[in-house]
Amino acid sequence: MSPIFRPDRATYIRDHAWMAALAMAGAMAVLWAIGNPHVWTGAVAGLAAVGIRAWYLASEELGHEWRIEDGALHGPGGRRVGLDQIERLRLLGSAVQVVTRGGDKHLIKYLADREAVLAAIRQAAGRTL
Repeated sequence: MSPIFRPDRATYIRDHAWMAALAMAGAMAVLWAIGNPHVWTGAVAGLAAVGIRAWYLASEELGHEWRIEDGALHGPGGRRVGLDQIERLRLLGSAVQVVTRGGDKHLIKYLADREAVLAAIRQAAGRTL
C-alpha cells in the first residue's frame, strides 16, 4: 500500500495557537510604537484574525492529502511531482517542503510526524534528498 500523508487536527490547532500568539504580540507592539493608549486591542485583533482564519480554512486544509504512487508524489488540486524531479526536502515547522528541479515548491502541512514523512519520501525516491 502506498504511503498517504494527511494533516493532523491537533497540529493544525497548535500551529494556529502559535500564530495567534505572534499576531497578538505583533499587533500590540505596533499599537504601542505608534502611541495608541489602547494597546490591549492589538491582542483582541490578533486573536480574532488568526482564529477566524483557522476556523474558515480548517475544512479545506484538513482535507488535503498527499500520497506516493506510481513513482510520484500526488497532492491536492491535481498536483503531481515525480520522485525523480525532487531536488530537495526541507522541514519547515510542522510541514515538509518539497522543492523540484524546476524550482516549484510544495508544502505538505500540519504533519503530526514530519520526520516520518520526510523519511518515507526519501525511501520512495531511493536516494538522499
